[in-house]
Amino acid sequence: MKIKVAIVDDNSFLAKAVKEKLSFFEDIDIKWMAMDGSQALSKLEDNHNLQVILMDIEMPVLNGIETTQIVKQKYPHIKIIMLTVFDNDENIFKSIQAGADGYLLKEVTPDVLYSGIKETLDGGAAMNPSIAMKTLKLLRNPITIENDTDREEISLSKREVEVLEQLSKGLSYKIIADHLFLSPSTVRKHIENIYKKLQVHSKIEAVQKAKKHNLI
Repeated sequence: MKIKVAIVDDNSFLAKAVKEKLSFFEDIDIKWMAMDGSQALSKLEDNHNLQVILMDIEMPVLNGIETTQIVKQKYPHIKIIMLTVFDNDENIFKSIQAGADGYLLKEVTPDVLYSGIKETLDGGAAMNPSIAMKTLKLLRNPITIENDTDREEISLSKREVEVLEQLSKGLSYKIIADHLFLSPSTVRKHIENIYKKLQVHSKIEAVQKAKKHNLI
């Protein structure tokens, strides 16, 4: 089974470089490329049979963070990995809030890019080490101002908290299932419930919100 990928980047030179990196892997099929978010959304209407979008952040018309938010609402099955030149804190934070599944720097090697795509499809989160460090810092000291609505009561069952704790360690559904003596489909169901209760769309968001509310 080929992995269907789209690339969204206004810099055609960098977009081609990403495409070239992925050309080494026979199971990657680049379905289309777009120059900005709004072009990506119209291409998605024609063909959203995709598994992964590699999304640039700084783009004209509609940037990568706004586009990610829309894509996640319309096509929640598509994984989105932000590909950016900079690992600045605010972009990382906003991308995570928008529902991005991973965050890599454009200078990554073909192998790292490929394994990041595979890892994200397996339920993990592709992240450069420098970005992972920054994300942890952001989780510990969120830069968002909490307002009262953010403090709404969230109650998770004991089992959901256990699943979320495992999830926060970056484990795949299968490994979580093994650890908690559950079937992978039960784990998936728990995670769906957690997302609903926390009103989030991605693993990173779920872990972030749970930590903010001291659930884990």
